[in-house]
Amino acid sequence: MRKKSGQPEITLTGVRIYPVKSLAGIRLEQANVQPQGLQDDRLFMLVDENGLLITQRKYPQLALLKTQMIDQGIRIDTSNFSPLIIAEKDFLNETALVKIWQDECVGIVASEQVNQWFSQYLDSSVRLIKYNQKAPRAIDPNYSSPNDIVSFADGFPLLVISDASLQDLNSKLETPVTMTNFRPNIIVDGCEAFAEDDWKQIRIGEVVFDAVKRCSRCVFTTVNPETGVKSNNGQPLKTLSQYRKADGGVLFGMNLIPRSKGIIRVNDKLEII
Repeated sequence: MRKKSGQPEITLTGVRIYPVKSLAGIRLEQANVQPQGLQDDRLFMLVDENGLLITQRKYPQLALLKTQMIDQGIRIDTSNFSPLIIAEKDFLNETALVKIWQDECVGIVASEQVNQWFSQYLDSSVRLIKYNQKAPRAIDPNYSSPNDIVSFADGFPLLVISDASLQDLNSKLETPVTMTNFRPNIIVDGCEAFAEDDWKQIRIGEVVFDAVKRCSRCVFTTVNPETGVKSNNGQPLKTLSQYRKADGGVLFGMNLIPRSKGIIRVNDKLEII
């Protein structure tokens, strides 16, 4: 791919998926871009007895649940618990109306065995819900086109953050944080800090994305992904709020909607269209 004159040489340096929302993610060398996001990204989530989404905001210990894609499905590992294998057979025909932020969705309920494992770990009654491909979730029409869909991600199919943006933040912190605090799908290098703020449309490899909305951040970013404990000083969100606060909240990263399908790979070049 030829870069346009005057454009920086921006490279895809990281690809990550989070099969179960709020659990630890998986680093990939390549991923298949689908209309709702990367393949296998956020196709499962946990809900409480009322069908409301639960995340690390309330249960930071979810960060300690490690996820692995295996032939049988998904394997979940953590200390002091036997591994959990989540397979297709664990999702039969039971559906439930669940709520993810302002959206109501009809999801597929996991088996009692799976739900008991998560409930025991969290010491709270929860259920695992699978994304229902027959009832896709629409994206906020203020930022999307008709028929755009999204998985159980907060609001948009993908999130991109540049390494330079993280370095800029870490230069202001006493204790640096990692990209894992911010859970992007796509990490890039070779641009200035917060260059992604101004992107409108990009191409990675042969896949085109619309950059539609800067990502507002919350207390989730204060959870240490290695310990599952919230920081006692509100960092890094406190520092971010001092110089990245706008009408849309405390901003860090750019939300993307794919406009084509295909494979993206680490070391692919990013072109600003």
